[in-house]
Amino acid sequence: MRHYQQQLRTRRLYTAISIVVFLIALGASLNFANNANSGKFFERLPYLFDFIKTFVPDSPLEIFRAMFDLPSPYDDGSLKYNYTADRVYVTDNFYIPFFIYQLIITLNIALVSTLIGTGFAFILCFFASTNLVGAGIVRWVVRRIMEVMRAFPEIVVAGLLTAILSIGPIAAIVAITIHTVGALGKLFFEVVENADMRPDEGLRAAGANWLERVRYAIVPQVLPNFVSYALLRAEINVRASTIIGAVGGGGIGEVFRLAIGRDHAAKTYAIIILLLITIIAVDQFSSWLRRRLIGQQAFDSAQGTV
Repeated sequence: MRHYQQQLRTRRLYTAISIVVFLIALGASLNFANNANSGKFFERLPYLFDFIKTFVPDSPLEIFRAMFDLPSPYDDGSLKYNYTADRVYVTDNFYIPFFIYQLIITLNIALVSTLIGTGFAFILCFFASTNLVGAGIVRWVVRRIMEVMRAFPEIVVAGLLTAILSIGPIAAIVAITIHTVGALGKLFFEVVENADMRPDEGLRAAGANWLERVRYAIVPQVLPNFVSYALLRAEINVRASTIIGAVGGGGIGEVFRLAIGRDHAAKTYAIIILLLITIIAVDQFSSWLRRRLIGQQAFDSAQGTV
């Protein structure tokens, strides 16, 4: 009993010290952010609520009109209310609403980046796995390459590439692909290193070469997890491609930046609603597809490791 009470007092002391240290660190961080990093955050905070209060469309129906490029009764010839000028016509009478067209570009950027990045990550991960290539120079070089590829956020790489490749989706695709290779490569080789090596030993005893051992002993084991991680990365890349659009990567992100910068409230809220619907739909579809491809038990296991 005495020993338990002593342990209880020790735990309470450590808890109190931890809380004090946390509060000191939090206070110092907020003070630093307020004075140095964020331009007087607390002084500017009231302006945020003023902006939200004044940044409203003339009518809720304006959001719907902006979303589907319908004529507005408030149209005075300015860009703010002229929703029909940017229609993307497929035929003379059929058009794709501009924001939906830009959303398709964003989804295309995410899809292409995921496919290319997954392909390269699939190839590199086997050369980064200790159980397949040992602890030699090949493994060290491949792992360092993947570390560099995921070291910088996509938006930083995209900002650099837009200065080289000009503004457009190509810079976004390259930036997201680079980060996808680095991030998925790490997840993939960790899965490979946890694979059962007994099939590999059997094929080696039968005289199979390295490529045959990888193809027939390792890939069947790791493929379900690879698919799960790739689909999860596709969800992440949809969000990344939206953010990258704000720095010139094209798609819905660039349109959103222009709309909010020009004080076009209806267009801004229309884009926000489209993004919310799209992200929820992509998440749900990806989760459903993963369950169908790898099974519920493997899906729950992969979710627990992410």
